[in-house]
Amino acid sequence: MASRGTTETSKLKQNLEEQLDRLMQQLQDLEECREELDADEYEETKKETLEQLSEFNDSLKKIMSGDMTLVDELSGMQLAIQAAISQAFKTPEVIRMFAKKQPRQLRTRLAEMDRDLMVGKLPRDLYTQQKLEILTALRKLGEKDQETRSLLLQVLK
Repeated sequence: MASRGTTETSKLKQNLEEQLDRLMQQLQDLEECREELDADEYEETKKETLEQLSEFNDSLKKIMSGDMTLVDELSGMQLAIQAAISQAFKTPEVIRMFAKKQPRQLRTRLAEMDRDLMVGKLPRDLYTQQKLEILTALRKLGEKDQETRSLLLQVLK
């Protein structure tokens, strides 16, 4: 467990260095091509590049301050992968929404499935399987409201 995140941190560092190099090269190229651009185009492009550098700096500050860690950000993805491997979820759409921690989208999908079942567009067995997956995902995301609980109990009956 002690090595968890080492590879990811190394890759993040490499990506950050590449992004910084790209932004600095962009500024250098802009200066070299200054004569070929009209004044407005030059100023606009320079402004955009400096904004990107500012955003990049803000991201670095967040990472350095401990506000954001790569391992924490990857936890959701790892849970989704583990769930897919363990067959907890079989529907890729549910896995994706679970990994991105999107309970609202999961609830929307649930409503769409209810509608599809009513109009005969979705077979009952597939509906039950996917509804169970979505409700399980909502529970794992911490959605413990009464509606989710009662729906989950209905499906399990």
